[in-house]
Amino acid sequence: MPTYVYETIPSKLGEKVVQFEVQQSMKEASLTTHPETGQAVKRVISGGYGYVSKGRSGTSGGHSCGHGCGCD
Repeated sequence: MPTYVYETIPSKLGEKVVQFEVQQSMKEASLTTHPETGQAVKRVISGGYGYVSKGRSGTSGGHSCGHGCGCD
């Protein structure tokens, strides 16, 4: 089950934002209120993961080092 990050939505100027995590099924609807305080919340969208490639080994890609990095 994925863990989602939520943060409170301040109701007053100067009120601190509080972040918390909740394990939920992907089929469940996002929370709209904090489970303990009842304060309004929103789900925080984060970066996730990425994939970095340095090029294919053995091909020059037009560059002398063979990594396609622009080092001509």
